[in-house]
Amino acid sequence: MKVSCIDYSATGAFSSLVLDYLRKEAKLQPFYAHFPEISSFSALMEERQFPQGQRQALVQELQRQYQGVEVSEAVQANISALADGQTFTITTGHQLNLFTGPLYFIYKIVTAIKTAQELQKAYPAQRFVPVYWMATEDHDFAEVNHFTLFGKNYTWESDAKGAVGRFSTDGLNELLDEMPESYPLFEQAYTESATLAEAMRHIVNGLFGAYGVVCVDGDTAALKNYFTPVVQRELTEQVGFAAVTQTNAALEQHYKPQVMVREINLFYLDHNLRERIVQEDGNYKVLNTDLVFTREQILRLAEEDPQKFSPNVVLRPLYQELVLPNLAYIGGGAEVAYWFQLKGLFEAFQVPYPAVMLRNSAMYITKANGQRLEKLGFTVAEMFLELPELKKRLAELLNQEEVSLEAQRLTLEDAFRQVEALAQSIDPTLVKTVGAESQKAQNSLQMLEKKLNKAVESKNDTAYNQLANLKEKLFPTGVLQERVDNLLTYQTNNPHFIQELVAAFEPFAFCFTVLQEE
Repeated sequence: MKVSCIDYSATGAFSSLVLDYLRKEAKLQPFYAHFPEISSFSALMEERQFPQGQRQALVQELQRQYQGVEVSEAVQANISALADGQTFTITTGHQLNLFTGPLYFIYKIVTAIKTAQELQKAYPAQRFVPVYWMATEDHDFAEVNHFTLFGKNYTWESDAKGAVGRFSTDGLNELLDEMPESYPLFEQAYTESATLAEAMRHIVNGLFGAYGVVCVDGDTAALKNYFTPVVQRELTEQVGFAAVTQTNAALEQHYKPQVMVREINLFYLDHNLRERIVQEDGNYKVLNTDLVFTREQILRLAEEDPQKFSPNVVLRPLYQELVLPNLAYIGGGAEVAYWFQLKGLFEAFQVPYPAVMLRNSAMYITKANGQRLEKLGFTVAEMFLELPELKKRLAELLNQEEVSLEAQRLTLEDAFRQVEALAQSIDPTLVKTVGAESQKAQNSLQMLEKKLNKAVESKNDTAYNQLANLKEKLFPTGVLQERVDNLLTYQTNNPHFIQELVAAFEPFAFCFTVLQEE
């Protein structure tokens, strides 16, 4: 496997905010605490004091969540190690996409694995655990119910409502029957698990168990207990709205904020239900329901049944950092952007702000596509150009420039000018005839030029089609592979795909990774 890197700025696929962050631009520095480089983690560990009792509670809850799962030795060891004051987590999070969804789900977790490995080398006295935070409380089913495999879209239809992690896996058999071949890990996960959350834990354990990746489901009372003080302050003081609004005012001078903050950044969570909580006439109402609570009632509910409260995108990072001894959060460009809206929120609740890391992005070039690339004479970096520009460069590489008969047109024009002068001297009435014949000849020459260029284009149609097909393979639907293609698109033909990603990714190098089969 040949591995190379491309500067993120050369891909045209990343926002100015992300690029400025990687360049450590001064205007962004007020919005984060520590830039994610290995030397920063010494300070991050000093800041991250995590109560021993809470560590024990976390270990007990994780052991409960993993009941019934054939846990790898590495995962079990990492769960147990979280009870130790010198163990820290490196976390990424994502929704429960069917069959893991687009490749960037895999890239996030691999980045967390590799980050933990690199930190382990740098700080051997501590232990670093890669964590996948399961977005079990997310209720946008349309974002997780489909995936693309070998260019074909697969979708699961369900009438269930509320938090997707609680969805029953009933009905997934029909989708499994549509698959082009058998995928035992996924089939077992979806047929033997009661809920989508259980199935995803099974899948991630099967794919990444050897690397010790620990899955954390925040939809549990044991962890929500630690979130209760935040819930109560959010309900009564609207801390999130005040803190994030203030940060947004400063951030907006340079960038557009990624997410919207609300006056109350909480959902009410119940069976088949996840709806926003709003304040009306001094009471608290759950939208699209008849549920209404007084101040006393809702604060008591937060104490007695904390699982009824679910953080939105603004408070979810805070909840995660409250319950994990975490040092870094790994996310995509959009996630990095909205984390920069949250530093003031963390300060308001006196919670240490982690290092925010951009996940690795990558392009995987199969041997066949690599051969096409070489045959066409392009570099990988050039393939990030738009197709019209690539076609123009291909024409240059083929040494077949656009045919121009301009020189012949000028010669013809001069010849008719001489004929016109001759006609003027012999019979002036023939000048118009000469002019008409001149125009007719120029039109014929122009038509011949078009036909010659069309002939050149036809001659190169095969090469142009190969170029267009290659561009589509490397950028399906015009975007990065990682936003469309599924893990199985590559792992089916390369069983070592994940291992090669782990070997190739360099999370602290901050460059776009290219993996090319040899």
